[in-house]
Amino acid sequence: MTEPAHRLTTTVLDRGVLLVAVSGALDAATHRPVVSELDAVFEARPPGVVLDLSAVEFMGSVGIAMLVNSHHRALRLRIPFAVVADSRAVLRPLQISQVDSTLPLHASVDEAVAALRLVST
Repeated sequence: MTEPAHRLTTTVLDRGVLLVAVSGALDAATHRPVVSELDAVFEARPPGVVLDLSAVEFMGSVGIAMLVNSHHRALRLRIPFAVVADSRAVLRPLQISQVDSTLPLHASVDEAVAALRLVST
């Protein structure tokens, strides 16, 4: 049996902030479950969302588009949003596409949650 191309978990953190953690590949073949999960998360209107990509091993252009769309959706809904990205597999595509400067990127979940707390106070 083949391992799935990615894994996806959602966890409730302190103060109701939702952590969506993705591992493996984030590309055209694997993005649909992540988009569906983010849709459900945003519809719940949590006090904040952290998207943890620290275990993503490959990110394609569809993954970049998904990040940008999620960021815009969070802004429209006024839900604080942060992305955890600490690996070259995620950071390099964001730098090449020049999206890194527009996304709220953080090196760890703790940093991302702390940033959300600052925004929501």
